[in-house]
Amino acid sequence: MLVRLKKLIVVLIAAALMVPALAAPAFAMSGYDPDFSISAPAAYVVNLDTNLVVYEKDSETPMVAASLTKMMTMLLLLKNYQDQLDTITVTAPGYIYDYLYGKNASTADFRRGETHTLRTLLYGMAVQSANEGAYIVADYMGGGSIDNFVAMMNDEAKAIGCTGTVFTDPCGLDEGNMTTARDAYLILRALMSYDAFVEAAGVATWVVPAGNDREAYSLFSTDMMINSGSSYYREYTQGGKTGSLSDWQNFASWHTQDGISYICVVLHSSLEVDNRPALYETAQLMDWAFDTFSVSAALDTTQPLSELPVRYATEADTVMLYPADNMLTLLPSDGGAALTEQTFNLPDSLPAPVTQGDVVGTVTVSIQGEEVGTVDLVAGSTISRNQVLYTLSRVGEFFSSVYFKVLVILTMATLAVYAFVWVAAMLIAMNEEGKQRPAGARRR
Repeated sequence: MLVRLKKLIVVLIAAALMVPALAAPAFAMSGYDPDFSISAPAAYVVNLDTNLVVYEKDSETPMVAASLTKMMTMLLLLKNYQDQLDTITVTAPGYIYDYLYGKNASTADFRRGETHTLRTLLYGMAVQSANEGAYIVADYMGGGSIDNFVAMMNDEAKAIGCTGTVFTDPCGLDEGNMTTARDAYLILRALMSYDAFVEAAGVATWVVPAGNDREAYSLFSTDMMINSGSSYYREYTQGGKTGSLSDWQNFASWHTQDGISYICVVLHSSLEVDNRPALYETAQLMDWAFDTFSVSAALDTTQPLSELPVRYATEADTVMLYPADNMLTLLPSDGGAALTEQTFNLPDSLPAPVTQGDVVGTVTVSIQGEEVGTVDLVAGSTISRNQVLYTLSRVGEFFSSVYFKVLVILTMATLAVYAFVWVAAMLIAMNEEGKQRPAGARRR
């Protein structure tokens, strides 16, 4: 039952991730800020159901990424080989262990010369933050060149909209790896579209299959928020990626409770706060978010919002307009705020024929003066055009149009000119006739 529930949650989150990530607006509702402060100098909390940012703190400031770097390595792995995780095996090259020697780096005990599937390498990075696993993947995908793979990482970061991220290695040991809280959100959001990552990042333990003349052994997640035996455990936490290099910790994670989902990123939470400060402060932020907000429909697609006159029709004078989407939005759970404004962008009337479902305008919804989104308004019924009314109207419109008035003026001017020319010609002819008559001739 629990497995089925997790799969359902994955499906719901995947649907939410179809919303463009870059469009996330801040949700600044006065009186609903947390009553605590966090040590993390940068943070970013986004509701995935509405794409609204509920908490932001210096989210555009670049900071050392540490092992959050591995999220990009996993993203590139899955983007290129998601359907070959169990069919491609990779041998760990010896030179990468020279890079890692003496750095006290976390590993999954993948040894020099061993062969592992891409799935095993993925789980090594996601569960136990395996630095050698990241280098093995980088060597394989970079054609033996770590620099080639790092270039791929930086290209992908730009492609998904990161603006303050630079990678210098595939695992995060180098302090030149930089990211922002918002960029880490974008990378994690992209990763969550892959089921293999969602599954790997959501397990507290995972068993490396027997092989390479070794017995099977277990990996243990660095994300204690999914470990039910930990004091940091939260039932709503679905997974995440930790990172640390100094006296601070990073954590990028996602959480679901009562059908509501968030991504939360905290960067450089201080070890002065707790032994695992990033987990502790993430729990603070997520407890606050779930307690404070609920997701509600701002609009009802079964109820009309407006009505427009319809021209050239006899069966109906007006058409009812319905919202095309219910526009899920965040509202305070205590009911202390409500929709305060609906701004319509509509024509004065519609010409028949009108087809049910035609988009005829938009409505913008605001909460306490804060704009939260715009939805199309569609016609609620089909209305045919009366051809007689349409023809008469078009004729009337023609005779009252500027074009017709100009045509009449030009016609009258032409006739006036013609009459003037004709009169002038007659006068000239008469004058010529008088000149040609002999002197003294009598008229008969």
